[in-house]
Amino acid sequence: MRLSRRTLLRSMAAAGAVAALPAVARAQEGDSIWDMFSRNRVLRSTDRNSNTAAANATIETIEPILSVDTAYNLQLAIGQYEPFVAAGGWEQVPKEVFGLTLGNGRRSVVALKRRLMSSGDLPPAERVDEMFDAATDLAVRNFQARHGLIVNGQVDEPTFYAMAVPAEVRLNQLRLNLIRVQNISQTLSDRYLVVNVPAASAEAIENSAVVQRHVAVVGRIDRQTPILHSKVHQINFNPYWHVPKSIIQKDLIKYMNEDPEYLTKFRIHIYDGKGNELAPTDIDWSTNEAVNYMFRQEPGAENSMGHVKINFPNPYDVYMHDTPTKSLFGENARFHSSGCMRINEVDSLVNWLLASNGDWDLGRVQQTFASNERLDVKVKNPTPVHTTYITAWANRQGTVSFRDDVYNFDAEGRTTFDA
Repeated sequence: MRLSRRTLLRSMAAAGAVAALPAVARAQEGDSIWDMFSRNRVLRSTDRNSNTAAANATIETIEPILSVDTAYNLQLAIGQYEPFVAAGGWEQVPKEVFGLTLGNGRRSVVALKRRLMSSGDLPPAERVDEMFDAATDLAVRNFQARHGLIVNGQVDEPTFYAMAVPAEVRLNQLRLNLIRVQNISQTLSDRYLVVNVPAASAEAIENSAVVQRHVAVVGRIDRQTPILHSKVHQINFNPYWHVPKSIIQKDLIKYMNEDPEYLTKFRIHIYDGKGNELAPTDIDWSTNEAVNYMFRQEPGAENSMGHVKINFPNPYDVYMHDTPTKSLFGENARFHSSGCMRINEVDSLVNWLLASNGDWDLGRVQQTFASNERLDVKVKNPTPVHTTYITAWANRQGTVSFRDDVYNFDAEGRTTFDA
């Protein structure tokens, strides 16, 4: 059976484990005065912000996820994981580690430390005590950074789930992704853009080095971002959004039945085949009649594409764009779109894509955003763009990163994709 967060937590619930989990994080009854002093000392002396910065530094290297260097680094990681897995891998984390955080003093902390040592997040030690100390806080944050999770130092649900994935599953990910990276790394140019779907992230690469990294939002499981190779050829500033028929059918009709003012609130206009504008009351929303019309959202703060659309030819009608809902970039699982890719700090990426045009510095990009002016700009030197599916990679520091198999491609053993 494929391991997933849902199946893992369901099995725990069946065993009565979920009800017991929050107790770990509650006040620790029966602690001695010395236990409380020790816990308070740890809380006072630990610089959590510094630990977060140190954890993030382990993954912030210049190697692109798609590169010859990453293929080599993956080979090294496989060489380390194979004997470890053959020897039995890491122990499965007990349910009692759920909720642990800095200052906790419990027997379950010992199991947590052993798990973090076995994956290299915590330095090995001959003796392991029961205190969730500063070193353990850093180790949990290291683990979270490597797995693309919110770095908060707590063994929360996503962290617990990631720790529960067996070492042999991680080794299989490394092997599959080595093949994926090797399949494309030899064909890459000196300058290209990559969106890695499982990581929900984008990288801008020049001369084998990452010059920009961006958090992204990508397609949800039932509306996947396709794997493709193309070239960015046009930037649309403050675009109209023409609502795809699939979204009209799956979403817009439902929204209008829930709130008849939805189209008005979000400045979406309706047009028939001759370009005549219709009123929302002209349509029977209890049927699929709406798919026969064109829906266009005006430029502005409410526009679903935000201030910019990044175009590249593809048969799936997908693109990259800005978004008004920037809170989504702060989530662990950023799989919310209907296939298109929303890019955080997109102004910097647009500036990079228009570098060959010569007259588009960051200030001008930002000013054009703020103006709400409709403007289409041709990219003079079209930039290759690759969407890809990499769930495991390694960098030159020896840090190995993993992501969830969101589209089930690892479980299917897929190493090549139609693009």
